[in-house]
Parts: sequence; structure tokens; C-alpha cells
Amino acid sequence: MKVMLGLSGGVDSSVAALRLREAGHDVECLFMQNWEEDTRDGPCRAEEDRKDAVAVCAALGLRFHNRNFAAEYWDGVFEHFLAEYRAGRTPNPDVLCNREIKFRTFLEHARDLGAEKIATGHYARIDQRDGQWRLLRATDTNKDQTYFLHALGQEQLAATLFPIGDMAKPYVRRMAEAAHLPTHAKKDSTGICFIGERDFRSFLAQYIPARSGPMQTPDGETVGEHDGVMYYTLGQRSGLNIGGRRGASGKPWYVVGKDVRQNILYVAQGGENDWLQSHRVRASSLTWVAGTAPADDFACTAKVRYRQTDQPCRVRLDGDEARIVFEDAQRAVTPGQSIVFYDGEACLGGGIIEATDAAFGGWSAPTTHA
Repeated sequence: MKVMLGLSGGVDSSVAALRLREAGHDVECLFMQNWEEDTRDGPCRAEEDRKDAVAVCAALGLRFHNRNFAAEYWDGVFEHFLAEYRAGRTPNPDVLCNREIKFRTFLEHARDLGAEKIATGHYARIDQRDGQWRLLRATDTNKDQTYFLHALGQEQLAATLFPIGDMAKPYVRRMAEAAHLPTHAKKDSTGICFIGERDFRSFLAQYIPARSGPMQTPDGETVGEHDGVMYYTLGQRSGLNIGGRRGASGKPWYVVGKDVRQNILYVAQGGENDWLQSHRVRASSLTWVAGTAPADDFACTAKVRYRQTDQPCRVRLDGDEARIVFEDAQRAVTPGQSIVFYDGEACLGGGIIEATDAAFGGWSAPTTHA
């Protein structure tokens, strides 16, 4: 079977290529350039990654392809990214990149090149039960990436292989070293791919002009000045620069809400303060791995951020939205981020967080998590 691997130039996709070759597939590799670099903005790893991908293909004797998807990335991912920040929300571009670029544009190009299936170095697994493809957590739960893959559907899963989904990361590195792959000791990439090592605030300010404004408590007391509400996210502690204040508790300050229209950043003291706690969440832009939800009303577990432990909840569909009720209060549930649903090891799908019932900025308050 001819398989087109998305080769990023990292160790995970390198070992994915090795495993596909060892399994006897006819493997070719494609490097995706998703961002037009401007070296004046600082370093970006795309060219370094491309060279590493070429070196891996040379070491394994595999054919290398290069495609520039920067225009598709701008239209399908980056414009949404900017619109969300302008609205004061905190988007997750990796989810959209997977859906629009890696498992749509890449899949189309792979098919044009004659591939029957595509593969990536994601930590996830796929199986089929009762005629339905399922997206399953990786064996290495510490590296599991189903949170970012939850928007994939039946067509994408039917055409995809995850060769390292059953491997632990330390073994991936050992396998790469044993095979003398040039990426075996390469550091894992972190953060948003198109920003690289550049300063996030400086990068974002190129597209959205920053406006300073007041930092206030939920009671309306001004306690400082922010650099631009777009730079902050709920639950954030660092970078607030609020000094000691007479009558204050001495506990650290945290972001608890944003009012984009009035350019106010709301803050409160204590990481577990009531202003950050939510039991109920409203989500939109729902996608389901199976194509439809399990039911209109069902129990499952969910994550509201990537590294979070699964949380028991109940999901009730309400038209094109979902109302989620958690058994325990959730901290700093952030509009614009993804909420992802699970049934045991299977990822069911997810949606975009629109609002919560947090004590501050709940369903009807004029903040971005309203």
C-alpha cells in the first residue's frame, strides 16, 4: 500500500516513517510549509525542519516531496486565529490546523500523488468497531494528542495511519537512535508553529494593535494597567505586575475576565477564587468522530484544556450547541478553547467553548466568557 507520510523534521514523524517502511508499505514523505517566514521577525524553524526531513528521507531511502500550504493556512487557520483574539477569546489553532491542513489539504495532495493513505507522527490510535472508525487515546497517555485531533471524522480516519500511537516517547527516541536517524536527539517543538521562538506579544501586535487600559477587580476597583486585553487569558498569573496594595490579602493576582468593548481586564486574588470556577459550559461548532453525537443527552468525561485530567460530566444537546454540566467545578474554563469528550479510551468529538457559569462573567455578563 502506498502511504504518504507528513514528515515534519522531528523525531516522531521520523520514526513513523521508519515503522511504515519496516511494515512493508510503499512510503513517500511530504514536508508541509504552512507559514511564509520573515527573518526580520526572528528565527523560525521551517527551513531547519525541512533540511532534517530531507536528511531522514535520505537515511531511509524514501522519496521526498515539499509543498507550500501557506495560503491555505492563512485562509483556513490564521484568519480565524486573529478574529478570535480580536474578540478577546483564546483560540487553539492546532485543532483547526489538523482539520483544515494536515487532514484535508495534505490528504488531497497525497491522493493526487497516488497515495492510498496518509500517516503522521501524532500520538493517537485508530480502530474500527461495528463499521465505525474510532479515534483512540495513545498508549503513552502522557503524549496523547487526541485532544487536538477531535475534529477528525470518518473520512479522515479511514484514510489515516498513526504509526507511533502504540509507542512510548522514550522508546521512540531509542528506536530513532538505533536506526541512526539524524533527528534522534532533536528537541520537541512547543508552542504555536508559525510563531516559533519569537515573542508572542510582538508577533500579535503586528496584526492587532494593542491598547492599554485599566485592570479592575470584579467590584470595579482599578488596581493596575494592562498592555492589551488580547494578551491575557483566564487564570493567568504572570505578567500582571500588580504591586502590594493596602488592604489586599497578599495572595497573587489572576485574570478572571475580559471586557473587550470597554478595554477592561478583570483580576482577582487567589488561584482558586470563586470568580474562576465553573460547573456549566456552553459549547458550539460541535464535531463528532462518528458523524453524530452518541445521544441528545449522555454522560461522558471531558477536557477543557490539553493537559487536564478527564472530568466527569453530562452533555445535553441544544440545537447546534451543547450544554455541559460537570460534577466538580472547573477552573479557568476559557472561551475560544476546545472542550473534548471521551468515552473511556475513545475520543467522541468536541466543540468550542462559548460561555460558562463562572461567578464573574457568567452567561449574561459583558465579558468575553459571556
